[in-house]
Amino acid sequence: MADEKIVFVTVGTTSFDRLVETLTSKPVLNVLERLGYTKLVVQIGRGKFQPESFEKKGFALEFYRYKESLRDDMSKASLIISHAGAGCITESLLLHKQLIVVVNEKLMDNHQFELAKQLAMDEHLVYCICDDLKDVLEQKDLSSLKRFLPGQPKLFGKFLDDFLGVKSAE
Repeated sequence: MADEKIVFVTVGTTSFDRLVETLTSKPVLNVLERLGYTKLVVQIGRGKFQPESFEKKGFALEFYRYKESLRDDMSKASLIISHAGAGCITESLLLHKQLIVVVNEKLMDNHQFELAKQLAMDEHLVYCICDDLKDVLEQKDLSSLKRFLPGQPKLFGKFLDDFLGVKSAE
């Protein structure tokens, strides 16, 4: 459907049942519907919790564990909600998607949290914990997020060559 407004959720290869449970709870589903979303697609990874798929007039929920690639689902999404994995974050941003990163509180002292925090400070994404997700969906203007522009490794290589006094092959 051309008029589908899809939310795609990914936990990567991990288990993040709390995120899946939060997103598929009645209050959050109601918010998503109110915001005009028509479908919630959830990749649940190794999780034990499996939401109940359904389809009703104007809204559907479906889930799966794994696919060879998430790119198709990410490309179709209007909004991506992801765990704080660097791969999922990077791919979402390179596709120029609105992104909410939900940090797993049990893993707060790790590089994933630091990455999400820095990218939020740079206004490329919004991050939160499960308890705050409903409020973030209701209150944050995701359209104001800045487009993520990937680095230019050739420029860095040239800088390094110049700094070290190496003649460039170009």
